[in-house]
Amino acid sequence: MTTTSRPPTLDPNAVNRWQRTAPLTSPWLHEEVASRMRDRLEWIKLKPQAWAHWGALRGGLKAHAELAKTYPDSACFITEVQEGRAQVAIKNIVKPWWNPSQWRAAPVRFEMPPPDSVDMLWANMALHESADPQALLAQWHRALKVDGFLMFSCLGPDTARELRSLYARLGWPPAGHELTDMHDWGDMLVQTGFAEPVMDMERITLTYETPQRLLQELGELGRNFHPARFAGLRGRAWKSRLERELATQLTGSDGRLSLTFEVIYGHALKARPKFKVSALSAVSVEDMRRMLQSGSSTSG
Repeated sequence: MTTTSRPPTLDPNAVNRWQRTAPLTSPWLHEEVASRMRDRLEWIKLKPQAWAHWGALRGGLKAHAELAKTYPDSACFITEVQEGRAQVAIKNIVKPWWNPSQWRAAPVRFEMPPPDSVDMLWANMALHESADPQALLAQWHRALKVDGFLMFSCLGPDTARELRSLYARLGWPPAGHELTDMHDWGDMLVQTGFAEPVMDMERITLTYETPQRLLQELGELGRNFHPARFAGLRGRAWKSRLERELATQLTGSDGRLSLTFEVIYGHALKARPKFKVSALSAVSVEDMRRMLQSGSSTSG
Protein backbone atom coordinates (compact mmCIF):
# COMPACT_ATOMS: atom_id res chain seq x y z
CA MET A 1 0.00 0.00 0.00
CA THR A 2 1.53 3.32 -1.08
CA THR A 3 1.19 6.66 0.67
CA THR A 4 -1.72 7.67 -1.58
CA SER A 5 -3.64 4.44 -2.04
CA ARG A 6 -6.87 3.39 -0.38
CA PRO A 7 -7.70 -0.22 0.54
CA PRO A 8 -8.52 -1.84 -2.83
CA THR A 9 -11.17 -4.18 -1.41
CA LEU A 10 -13.11 -1.54 0.48
CA ASP A 11 -16.14 0.21 -1.04
CA PRO A 12 -16.23 3.78 0.40
CA ASN A 13 -19.96 4.10 -0.31
CA ALA A 14 -20.65 1.02 1.81
CA VAL A 15 -18.45 2.43 4.57
CA ASN A 16 -20.25 5.78 4.56
CA ARG A 17 -23.62 4.04 4.67
CA TRP A 18 -22.53 1.98 7.67
CA GLN A 19 -21.26 5.08 9.47
CA ARG A 20 -24.76 6.56 9.14
CA THR A 21 -26.70 3.44 10.15
CA ALA A 22 -24.49 1.60 12.67
CA PRO A 23 -26.17 0.88 16.04
CA LEU A 24 -25.75 3.77 18.46
CA THR A 25 -24.21 1.56 21.13
CA SER A 26 -20.80 0.34 22.30
CA PRO A 27 -20.49 -3.33 21.22
CA TRP A 28 -19.30 -5.76 23.86
CA LEU A 29 -16.20 -6.67 21.86
CA HIS A 30 -15.23 -3.00 21.50
CA GLU A 31 -15.50 -2.49 25.25
CA GLU A 32 -13.40 -5.59 25.87
CA VAL A 33 -10.69 -4.44 23.46
CA ALA A 34 -10.74 -0.97 25.04
CA SER A 35 -10.18 -2.56 28.44
CA ARG A 36 -7.13 -4.36 27.09
CA MET A 37 -5.91 -1.12 25.53
CA ARG A 38 -6.16 0.59 28.91
CA ASP A 39 -3.84 -2.04 30.37
CA ARG A 40 -1.24 -0.89 27.83
CA LEU A 41 -1.44 2.67 29.15
CA GLU A 42 0.71 1.45 32.06
CA TRP A 43 3.64 1.62 29.65
CA ILE A 44 3.05 5.35 29.10
CA LYS A 45 4.51 7.77 31.64
CA LEU A 46 3.28 11.00 30.04
CA LYS A 47 0.17 12.44 31.71
CA PRO A 48 -1.71 14.42 29.05
CA GLN A 49 -2.91 17.93 29.74
CA ALA A 50 -5.46 17.36 26.95
CA TRP A 51 -6.53 14.23 25.12
CA ALA A 52 -8.96 13.24 22.37
CA HIS A 53 -11.33 10.29 22.20
CA TRP A 54 -12.05 9.52 18.56
CA GLY A 55 -15.38 7.74 18.13
CA ALA A 56 -16.22 7.38 21.82
CA LEU A 57 -19.73 5.99 21.28
CA ARG A 58 -18.82 2.97 19.18
CA GLY A 59 -15.35 2.78 20.72
CA GLY A 60 -16.68 2.27 24.24
CA LEU A 61 -18.58 4.48 26.67
CA LYS A 62 -17.47 2.40 29.66
CA ALA A 63 -13.91 2.78 28.45
CA HIS A 64 -14.37 6.54 28.21
CA ALA A 65 -15.55 6.71 31.83
CA GLU A 66 -12.45 4.80 32.96
CA LEU A 67 -10.15 7.03 30.92
CA ALA A 68 -11.78 10.11 32.41
CA LYS A 69 -10.99 8.69 35.86
CA THR A 70 -7.40 8.05 34.81
CA TYR A 71 -6.98 11.65 33.60
CA PRO A 72 -9.39 13.65 35.80
CA ASP A 73 -7.52 16.95 35.36
CA SER A 74 -7.09 16.66 31.59
CA ALA A 75 -9.26 18.48 29.07
CA CYS A 76 -10.95 16.11 26.62
CA PHE A 77 -12.08 16.44 23.01
CA ILE A 78 -14.68 13.88 21.91
CA THR A 79 -14.87 13.52 18.15
CA GLU A 80 -17.93 11.97 16.52
CA VAL A 81 -18.10 12.54 12.77
CA GLN A 82 -21.77 11.52 12.53
CA GLU A 83 -24.32 13.87 14.14
CA GLY A 84 -26.46 11.01 15.47
CA ARG A 85 -23.51 9.47 17.27
CA ALA A 86 -22.50 12.85 18.67
CA GLN A 87 -25.92 13.44 20.22
CA VAL A 88 -25.98 10.02 21.90
CA ALA A 89 -22.41 10.49 23.14
CA ILE A 90 -23.29 13.87 24.64
CA LYS A 91 -26.33 12.40 26.38
CA ASN A 92 -24.28 9.59 27.92
CA ILE A 93 -21.10 11.47 28.83
CA VAL A 94 -22.10 14.96 29.96
CA LYS A 95 -23.04 15.15 33.63
CA PRO A 96 -26.01 17.29 34.71
CA TRP A 97 -25.07 20.86 35.59
CA TRP A 98 -26.35 20.38 39.15
CA ASN A 99 -23.96 17.45 39.76
CA PRO A 100 -21.20 18.81 42.09
CA SER A 101 -18.55 16.68 40.35
CA GLN A 102 -19.30 18.59 37.16
CA TRP A 103 -18.22 21.89 38.77
CA ARG A 104 -14.66 20.68 39.35
CA ALA A 105 -14.28 18.51 36.27
CA ALA A 106 -11.86 19.29 33.43
CA PRO A 107 -13.60 20.63 30.32
CA VAL A 108 -15.11 18.19 27.81
CA ARG A 109 -15.61 19.44 24.25
CA PHE A 110 -17.56 17.60 21.58
CA GLU A 111 -15.63 18.74 18.55
CA MET A 112 -12.63 18.04 16.35
CA PRO A 113 -9.41 18.75 18.26
CA PRO A 114 -7.53 21.71 16.76
CA PRO A 115 -4.08 21.09 15.25
CA ASP A 116 -1.32 20.47 17.80
CA SER A 117 -3.78 20.52 20.70
CA VAL A 118 -3.71 17.13 22.47
CA ASP A 119 -1.07 14.99 24.14
CA MET A 120 -2.93 11.71 23.58
CA LEU A 121 -5.36 10.57 20.90
CA TRP A 122 -7.34 7.42 21.75
CA ALA A 123 -9.07 5.58 18.88
CA ASN A 124 -10.54 2.18 19.63
CA MET A 125 -11.75 -0.09 16.80
CA ALA A 126 -12.19 2.76 14.30
CA LEU A 127 -9.36 2.48 11.78
CA HIS A 128 -10.53 -0.66 9.94
CA GLU A 129 -13.90 1.03 9.27
CA SER A 130 -12.41 4.12 7.63
CA ALA A 131 -12.94 4.66 3.90
CA ASP A 132 -9.50 6.34 3.76
CA PRO A 133 -7.41 5.11 6.70
CA GLN A 134 -4.25 6.95 5.65
CA ALA A 135 -6.15 10.25 5.61
CA LEU A 136 -7.49 9.40 9.07
CA LEU A 137 -3.98 8.75 10.37
CA ALA A 138 -2.98 12.15 9.01
CA GLN A 139 -5.89 13.78 10.90
CA TRP A 140 -4.75 12.14 14.11
CA HIS A 141 -1.17 13.25 13.48
CA ARG A 142 -2.25 16.88 12.98
CA ALA A 143 -4.27 16.89 16.21
CA LEU A 144 -1.35 15.73 18.36
CA LYS A 145 1.24 17.99 19.93
CA VAL A 146 4.88 17.21 19.28
CA ASP A 147 5.85 14.29 21.56
CA GLY A 148 2.16 13.42 21.98
CA PHE A 149 1.13 9.83 21.44
CA LEU A 150 -1.50 7.82 19.59
CA MET A 151 -3.20 4.75 21.05
CA PHE A 152 -5.39 2.76 18.67
CA SER A 153 -6.82 -0.67 17.96
CA CYS A 154 -8.44 -2.27 14.93
CA LEU A 155 -9.32 -5.65 13.46
CA GLY A 156 -6.69 -7.65 11.58
CA PRO A 157 -6.68 -10.09 8.63
CA ASP A 158 -7.54 -13.25 10.58
CA THR A 159 -10.85 -11.79 11.75
CA ALA A 160 -13.80 -14.09 10.89
CA ARG A 161 -11.44 -16.44 9.04
CA GLU A 162 -13.89 -19.30 9.61
CA LEU A 163 -16.66 -17.36 7.88
CA ARG A 164 -14.36 -16.31 5.03
CA SER A 165 -13.35 -19.95 4.44
CA LEU A 166 -16.99 -21.06 4.49
CA TYR A 167 -17.94 -18.48 1.84
CA ALA A 168 -14.98 -19.54 -0.32
CA ARG A 169 -15.89 -23.24 -0.10
CA LEU A 170 -19.45 -22.47 -1.17
CA GLY A 171 -18.26 -20.34 -4.09
CA TRP A 172 -19.91 -17.20 -2.72
CA PRO A 173 -18.48 -13.67 -3.06
CA PRO A 174 -16.11 -12.56 -0.25
CA ALA A 175 -17.59 -12.36 3.24
CA GLY A 176 -15.77 -9.08 3.95
CA HIS A 177 -13.05 -6.72 2.77
CA GLU A 178 -9.41 -7.62 3.29
CA LEU A 179 -8.17 -6.22 6.59
CA THR A 180 -4.73 -4.64 6.92
CA ASP A 181 -1.82 -6.46 8.54
CA MET A 182 -0.21 -4.90 11.61
CA HIS A 183 3.16 -4.53 9.83
CA ASP A 184 1.48 -2.48 7.10
CA TRP A 185 -0.14 -0.27 9.75
CA GLY A 186 3.32 0.28 11.22
CA ASP A 187 4.67 1.32 7.81
CA MET A 188 1.76 3.72 7.28
CA LEU A 189 2.32 5.31 10.68
CA VAL A 190 5.92 6.07 9.72
CA GLN A 191 4.86 7.38 6.31
CA THR A 192 2.37 9.70 8.02
CA GLY A 193 5.08 11.16 10.25
CA PHE A 194 4.72 9.12 13.43
CA ALA A 195 7.80 7.79 15.18
CA GLU A 196 8.64 4.68 17.18
CA PRO A 197 5.50 2.71 16.30
CA VAL A 198 4.90 -0.30 18.53
CA MET A 199 2.49 -2.89 17.13
CA ASP A 200 0.96 -5.82 18.95
CA MET A 201 -1.62 -8.43 18.01
CA GLU A 202 -3.78 -11.08 19.67
CA ARG A 203 -6.55 -13.42 18.58
CA ILE A 204 -9.77 -13.55 20.54
CA THR A 205 -12.14 -16.50 20.03
CA LEU A 206 -15.81 -15.85 20.72
CA THR A 207 -18.33 -18.68 20.98
CA TYR A 208 -22.06 -18.66 20.33
CA GLU A 209 -24.95 -20.93 21.15
CA THR A 210 -26.68 -20.55 17.78
CA PRO A 211 -25.95 -19.33 14.23
CA GLN A 212 -28.58 -16.66 14.77
CA ARG A 213 -26.69 -15.19 17.73
CA LEU A 214 -23.42 -15.25 15.79
CA LEU A 215 -24.97 -13.36 12.86
CA GLN A 216 -26.60 -10.89 15.23
CA GLU A 217 -23.25 -10.01 16.81
CA LEU A 218 -21.58 -9.65 13.41
CA GLY A 219 -24.38 -7.30 12.42
CA GLU A 220 -23.64 -5.16 15.47
CA LEU A 221 -19.92 -5.02 14.70
CA GLY A 222 -19.98 -4.09 11.04
CA ARG A 223 -20.91 -4.88 7.46
CA ASN A 224 -19.36 -6.38 4.35
CA PHE A 225 -17.53 -3.51 2.60
CA HIS A 226 -16.05 -5.59 -0.23
CA PRO A 227 -16.84 -4.18 -3.71
CA ALA A 228 -17.43 -7.76 -4.96
CA ARG A 229 -19.97 -8.64 -2.25
CA PHE A 230 -23.46 -9.87 -3.19
CA ALA A 231 -24.92 -7.10 -5.33
CA GLY A 232 -28.54 -7.52 -4.27
CA LEU A 233 -30.67 -8.57 -1.34
CA ARG A 234 -30.65 -12.23 -0.35
CA GLY A 235 -33.79 -14.09 0.61
CA ARG A 236 -34.84 -16.30 3.48
CA ALA A 237 -33.72 -19.45 1.68
CA TRP A 238 -30.16 -18.14 1.42
CA LYS A 239 -30.13 -17.14 5.09
CA SER A 240 -31.45 -20.54 6.14
CA ARG A 241 -28.69 -22.24 4.18
CA LEU A 242 -26.08 -19.93 5.73
CA GLU A 243 -27.32 -20.80 9.21
CA ARG A 244 -27.17 -24.53 8.41
CA GLU A 245 -23.64 -24.22 7.03
CA LEU A 246 -22.52 -22.25 10.08
CA ALA A 247 -23.96 -24.89 12.41
CA THR A 248 -22.21 -27.63 10.47
CA GLN A 249 -18.83 -26.01 9.89
CA LEU A 250 -18.24 -23.85 12.97
CA THR A 251 -19.56 -26.04 15.80
CA GLY A 252 -16.90 -27.48 18.09
CA SER A 253 -16.87 -30.42 20.47
CA ASP A 254 -18.59 -28.30 23.14
CA GLY A 255 -21.58 -27.74 20.85
CA ARG A 256 -20.89 -24.03 20.42
CA LEU A 257 -19.95 -22.12 17.28
CA SER A 258 -16.52 -20.43 17.30
CA LEU A 259 -15.37 -17.33 15.48
CA THR A 260 -11.91 -15.73 15.56
CA PHE A 261 -11.21 -12.01 15.85
CA GLU A 262 -7.68 -10.73 15.29
CA VAL A 263 -7.16 -7.51 17.23
CA ILE A 264 -4.25 -5.18 16.44
CA TYR A 265 -2.99 -2.63 18.97
CA GLY A 266 -0.83 0.30 17.95
CA HIS A 267 1.10 3.03 19.74
CA ALA A 268 3.21 5.77 18.16
CA LEU A 269 4.66 9.22 18.95
CA LYS A 270 4.43 12.45 17.01
CA ALA A 271 8.07 13.36 16.51
CA ARG A 272 9.54 16.80 15.94
CA PRO A 273 9.65 17.70 12.24
CA LYS A 274 12.87 16.78 10.46
CA PHE A 275 14.16 18.82 7.55
CA LYS A 276 16.65 17.87 4.88
CA VAL A 277 19.51 20.34 4.51
CA SER A 278 20.52 21.33 1.01
CA ALA A 279 21.97 24.34 -0.80
CA LEU A 280 18.44 25.68 -1.13
CA SER A 281 15.82 24.54 1.39
CA ALA A 282 12.15 25.54 1.72
CA VAL A 283 10.30 25.33 5.01
CA SER A 284 6.58 25.98 5.36
CA VAL A 285 5.34 28.66 7.73
CA GLU A 286 3.50 26.00 9.76
CA ASP A 287 6.64 23.86 10.16
CA MET A 288 8.72 26.92 11.07
CA ARG A 289 6.17 27.87 13.73
CA ARG A 290 6.37 24.36 15.19
CA MET A 291 10.17 24.51 15.27
CA LEU A 292 10.11 27.84 17.10
CA GLN A 293 7.45 26.67 19.57
CA SER A 294 9.41 23.47 20.19
CA GLY A 295 12.58 25.44 20.84
CA SER A 296 10.94 27.83 23.24
CA SER A 297 9.29 25.01 25.21
CA THR A 298 12.63 23.27 25.80
CA SER A 299 14.75 26.33 26.60
CA GLY A 300 15.97 27.18 30.14
